Amino acid sequence: MPVEDDGEGLAVPGATPGGRAALRRLLTRYSVSAKHLKEPGPTDEELWQVAMAALRAPDHEKRIPFRFLVVRGEGLARLADLYVDYGRRHGKGGADLEREREKAIQSPVVIAVIARINPHDDIVPPLEQWMAVGGAIANAVNALHFMGYGAKMVAGARARDPAIVAAHCREGEELVGWIATGTMDGPPKARGEIDAGAVLGKF
Repeated sequence: MPVEDDGEGLAVPGATPGGRAALRRLLTRYSVSAKHLKEPGPTDEELWQVAMAALRAPDHEKRIPFRFLVVRGEGLARLADLYVDYGRRHGKGGADLEREREKAIQSPVVIAVIARINPHDDIVPPLEQWMAVGGAIANAVNALHFMGYGAKMVAGARARDPAIVAAHCREGEELVGWIATGTMDGPPKARGEIDAGAVLGKF
């Protein structure tokens, strides 16, 4: 059962005022579709802080099994060309190809997430390396939320397409997907009721 509310909306009586404010802000984060993300997107300085936040994720032995590629401006045009080529190779044409292009350029900034997992690491197994990648993504989207931007992690078949992967990755790397981000055109839509009791138990 949750502990009793501390009078400020959160059941964390031991937290500092700043900690309560941060937690309250974190609990308002929801994914925002790229079609609802507009200019302005995060600046270079803000993206630097996003990367710093990603580097604060749990990472056994500090392997840092990920990197980010910032896609905007001409980069979005190149990504759109890759999406159109993907659609064409999958039998699409006309309006469907235009929709492929639109998918790539809907948000003002896209952050490609690239993993470099070493299967031969004798200390940190691949599972733990992937956990670090996931933690980096979570910290990145949370940092964007704290800055006032919307964000959503997207992946799917395009992230597994050999031509799209080759455009992003070096040898031995994998394309995880993309974080779409920008200024929200309205308040984020909640995902509905979430019951912490469904995931919180005792050993």
